[in-house]
Parts: sequence; C-alpha cells; structure tokens
Amino acid sequence: MPLKVIVVGAGIGGLCAATSLRQAGHDVEIFERSSFTGEVGAALVLTPNGSRILSSLGFSFERARACKMVQWDTILGDSMGRVASLDLSMAEQRFGAPLWSVHRVDLHNELLRLATSEDTPGSKPVTLRLGAQVVDASTDGSITLKDGSRHAADLIVGADGLHSVLRGTVLTHDTKASASGLSAFRFLMDTTMLEDDAKLAQVVEARGPGLSLIIDAKETISERHVVWYPCRDGEVQNFVGIHPTRPADHEETETEAMKESMLKEFGHFNPGIVRIISRSSHVKCWPLYVHEPLPTWYNGRVILIGDAAHPMMPFGGQGSNSAMEDAGALGHLFRSVHDPATIEKRLQLFWLVRKDRVSRTQIMASVRAGREKEVEQELKKYADPPGSAVPSTHQERTDHDYNYDVFAKCEEVLLEGQMGEIKVE
Repeated sequence: MPLKVIVVGAGIGGLCAATSLRQAGHDVEIFERSSFTGEVGAALVLTPNGSRILSSLGFSFERARACKMVQWDTILGDSMGRVASLDLSMAEQRFGAPLWSVHRVDLHNELLRLATSEDTPGSKPVTLRLGAQVVDASTDGSITLKDGSRHAADLIVGADGLHSVLRGTVLTHDTKASASGLSAFRFLMDTTMLEDDAKLAQVVEARGPGLSLIIDAKETISERHVVWYPCRDGEVQNFVGIHPTRPADHEETETEAMKESMLKEFGHFNPGIVRIISRSSHVKCWPLYVHEPLPTWYNGRVILIGDAAHPMMPFGGQGSNSAMEDAGALGHLFRSVHDPATIEKRLQLFWLVRKDRVSRTQIMASVRAGREKEVEQELKKYADPPGSAVPSTHQERTDHDYNYDVFAKCEEVLLEGQMGEIKVE
C-alpha cells in the first residue's frame, strides 16, 4: 500500500520531491500558499548533478527551452580579456549529464507537468492545493492550515523555502543567518536588444558562448562580479551581479534608483557592460546572508529539503541543484517502502546520504569560483569519508559538484544499513 505524503511548498524542490515520490509509488499532495498567478523569476544553471535527477524524472529540457552550456569563462571586467576557461563541451561524457541554463518559470512549468500529468509514470497524479497556507506541523505527521483545518499523512516534506514554517517543527531553535556584506542584483534582457545595438553586439561576440563570470580584478578586499548566460533557447540573456551591500539594497527592490546604484557600483567595468546595465529594466536587488549547516533536517515524520534545510549563497549555483539532489534521494530511499513504521529509519538514512555532501556545498557557496582555499579548513569538518581530500581549486570544486551521483550514494548507505554498519536508532 502506498504511503500518503504531504509536500509543503510547490517550488523547484517541492515539485521535484513530489514527482520523485510519486514515481516511487506513493500518493502525494502538495500544499502551496500562493496561487501561481503572475509567476516571475530569472534564470538558473542546471549542473550535471541536478540535471541527472531531472532526466530520471522524465524532464524535457526541450520543452523547458533550456540552453546547453559548453563553456565557463572567467573574464576581466575592464578589458573583457579571458583569464580562465572551463571546457564543458564534454560534460555529458565526463559527468554523466550536460550543463543547462533555464528560465525559472519554464523549469517550474515542466516540473508541474511532471507532477500532475496522467502521462507521468508512477502512482496517481500529484494533488495540488493552491492558496493553502501551512502555519504549523506536528512530528506525528500532520499539518495545520491558516483556516484551521488539519491534514495528516505518513510523511511530511517541508519544501517551504528560506522562511520555512516547518523548520520550527524540526528544530528546537533555529540557527541565525549572518550578513555577508554582499548583495545581488538581477535582470533579464532580450537577446535582440543586444544584437540590434552595434556596441553591445561587439560585447556579445567578445564574451563568447556559454556562461561568463566577469570579475573585478582590481578588487582584492570584497567581491564584485557579473554572471551572464542565456536562457529560453538563447532568446533571453540572464544577468546576475554580486557587489558590496549598499545602504539602498533591500530584498527584491525594483526601482530606477536601484539601476542607478548598480551603474555606480560597476561604472569602472567595460563600457559594454555598463551600457547593458544602463539599458536594463526591472532590476531587482537583495542582500545575501550566510547560513551555517543545520544540526538536523528531520524530526519524527517531518523532513526538510531545499532552502528550508540548507539555504546557501549563490556562488557555484548549487542551491536549486542541491534541492534536486534531495528530491532524488527521497524518491530512491522510499522505493518499495509501504510500512509507515519504517519511515523514521528511512529519514535517518536520508540524513546520512545528504548531511556531509550538502554541508560542503553550502560552505563552498559562500565563496566564488577560484577562492576555494578560503574555506578549505571548514570543508574538512564534513569530509566524506573523514580525513579525505576536499576541493581547494575551481576545477576540484567543479568535479565535486558535478560528478556527484546521489543515487549511487543512496545505494551505498542502503547497503551499509543492510549489513549492519549503520546504527539506525
């Protein structure tokens, strides 16, 4: 008999987890506080460790209009000179899956199709409840909505994001985030706007294909850079800028004044980059916070995933990809599990699969590519197995992130559990 599963939150992690658990044969219901009206967002990079999960779920990269990333260049912000290049053209052969960039809305729509479509393999389609705000949960497997109604299940998956309600059920006290001193801005721009501007067309040509990390080589104290890559079949360009926090930076601020602030912040960059920022619209900016790894993600029959469990800085682009890993692990570990009495043991196995891997990823996410040495000692606390090497270069970080196969790790932990090498309390 399938387990009854409630997923709180229908973001990327929630939809991936719902689909993964559905395909594992369980009955899944999602409770989402929003109504999905006017969904917005920018783009993100699907690295091989994440895209491998999506492929296993039947995700259509074509339908999501994803762009394959074949190169990662580090470029000087003033001269646009290339100082380093990571060849990703053979990513599928090397890491088992390609690198893609995708618009969040397109990603979300395809995940929603997988979760709710009759054509998706597995149990019955996921039931989606919109406008259902969860205000509390119990470790025995129940949630309470704002309207006072209570809903029970065998397993509760908290995919309710950075400001998670369910985190309060799992932890006796939450860990505090600390200000990083950095903020991020983002905007999208139609590719035709760049191509139709002769000066900007030259910048596009100089940048080359794939993903570009455009750095401020003269800044040695703080961090200032722009990440640029395409999405939506190359019809849209995505820009994200990291810079020291300014007094005017507020989460999700969207004003013309914010654009002017960014022009001052990046005014010494190549004139082409400055021109792109000046022609941008709907610029949003928000401060970034550093979050320490949580002591646990589960309590009773409640498990946290994604940003609810491991919010992280954007460096390395592993936030969403880590949520996909969580989802893949849940589905794999709960295959052929029909007895509710075994759920807490499976959640402990899930924690063993994920804790060290995600803690390393979360720590590395606090520094940009090329600065891995700055967090090497902290990473060693979560070496797996203990005492093993941890990433200290951009290439080693790439191998660490992209090569990871969460399904293989699940099989390893399951085997150790069967052999009695893991003590499950």
